Amino acid sequence: MELTHLYDALALVTQPFVLGVILVAAIFGLFVGAVPGLSATMAVALLVPVTFFMDPVPAIAMMVTATAMAITSGDIPGCLLRIPGTPSSAAYTDEAYAMTRKGLANEALGASIVFSCIGGLFGTVVLITCAPVLAEFALNFSSYEFFWLVVLGLSCAIFISPSSTLRGFVSLLIGLFLACVGMNNPAAFPRFTFGNEDLLNGVTLLPMMVGMFALSEVLRYATHAEQKRIDIKERVGHIFTGMGRLMRKYPKSILRGSTLGLIVGALPGAGADIAAWMSYGMSKRFSREPEKFGTGHVEGIVEAGAANNSALAGAWIPALVFGIPGDSITAIVIGVLYMKNMAPGPMIFTNSPVEMYAVFAVFVLANIIMLPLGYLAVKMAKKVLNVPRNILMPIILIFCIVGTFAINNSVFDVMVMLGVGVLAYLMEENDFPIAPAVLGVVLGGMLEENFVFSMIKADGDFMMFFSRPIACGLGILALLVWLFPLFRGAYRMATGARRVQA
Repeated sequence: MELTHLYDALALVTQPFVLGVILVAAIFGLFVGAVPGLSATMAVALLVPVTFFMDPVPAIAMMVTATAMAITSGDIPGCLLRIPGTPSSAAYTDEAYAMTRKGLANEALGASIVFSCIGGLFGTVVLITCAPVLAEFALNFSSYEFFWLVVLGLSCAIFISPSSTLRGFVSLLIGLFLACVGMNNPAAFPRFTFGNEDLLNGVTLLPMMVGMFALSEVLRYATHAEQKRIDIKERVGHIFTGMGRLMRKYPKSILRGSTLGLIVGALPGAGADIAAWMSYGMSKRFSREPEKFGTGHVEGIVEAGAANNSALAGAWIPALVFGIPGDSITAIVIGVLYMKNMAPGPMIFTNSPVEMYAVFAVFVLANIIMLPLGYLAVKMAKKVLNVPRNILMPIILIFCIVGTFAINNSVFDVMVMLGVGVLAYLMEENDFPIAPAVLGVVLGGMLEENFVFSMIKADGDFMMFFSRPIACGLGILALLVWLFPLFRGAYRMATGARRVQA
């Protein structure tokens, strides 16, 4: 049966229309990633209105391909101009630019593309092998296990936030508040609607995503438009020369970066950005030549580049199996899956096996075509990076408004998009992360639903949340995550007191 599903999936993916969609999405992702200030999440958010008119396979294929390409091409302006194209590229921008100043731009760009491909294929293999197994395991989950799983995901999103834990917690509360709006609750009671009938259905997820990740970037450009045009002078040539030598020299770095990226990507709210920073730091920590880091050393680019795209595949594991997004991109994808009647969860591999195999095939194809298209992107870097952003940003704003309206033909959705976009801009300007807020909106309904159902089954006895082995383990793990900052603070206070006494 599985071979039949695989054959049907390959037939779907190799259709001319689907292949054309993948090619167009790849070019779009390369463009967005190569333009500084535009992110992979923004690319996916802008594609949502387009996918509304597609079948599930080309819709998901478009998002997967655009994401992988945007993450990879974000290294190009970072290497040549010291301006990271995407947040995940920022981890090793200084290293890559230092290599460019030493005349090693070809090696830096080749390493970022080749090892992003390797990391992406590694993550895809793990996704293909582990996700169905985890889905079978998750079929035994009850509302108790899902409650603790959501709590654990929300907690991880706070504590691994790049800014302070308190700011991450405030951002999460904003998201949970937005999730409370409307009648989408177990009692179907209207909350925080203020008499507005449009709010009875709650804050629509897709307009909110477009506002948070696309409109906020437009507003940021409008207020910080110091550099409207970028000039590139560095010449690039044969970027794949010497990549075999780097593979033989740094096999441990490749494996370590791919593995760490996969693990971090699977943590809700983490994603490729944090994976790249952690992987670059780990590369320096275990390197035999740590003194060379920061002077134009390729080892950090090899490891962090592999972590980048491995994290993308890792983020899909909790998204598909549990319906919990691993990052902001999969949060958007979950909304699209629901729109295509492919509800994420353990049953998705039973209800939509052909579509899932097709998604896996797209992952492999997207990472393979990364090599030739990445090479072409480098060759065309000068033209791509010279796009005047004072022309680009108004076009993006138009796409945001028209695309949001097209989802439900609703002017109110456009108002939601504009309001949430302003909110996201103000949050980021004050160093409040957006990812916990997004996770709060996506998981808020699931958190409340499983809590209410569990309390009804337990007849109000909260200890029943620890009555099942898996639920007990997840609950204890969540409590340890909550208590970790307290233990760390107490340890630091005790250590400081001993030093004062000494």
